[in-house]
Amino acid sequence: MPKMKTNRAAAKRLWVTGSGRVRRAKAGLRHLMRGKPANRRRNLRKNGICADGDARRVKRLLPYAF
Repeated sequence: MPKMKTNRAAAKRLWVTGSGRVRRAKAGLRHLMRGKPANRRRNLRKNGICADGDARRVKRLLPYAF
């Protein structure tokens, strides 16, 4: 049986924690920073966790991560 292919675009954007949850970067930190409060910018630096429905789809894109 051939190897399954990893979706490289997803591999660059998503990663899996030790407990099996899918982490992602938060949106809204690319430009127009001056208009956003420092508190909001600070919270955007932290990583988010994908919803359970999205995590099921990610498992197909990253077959060897789980």
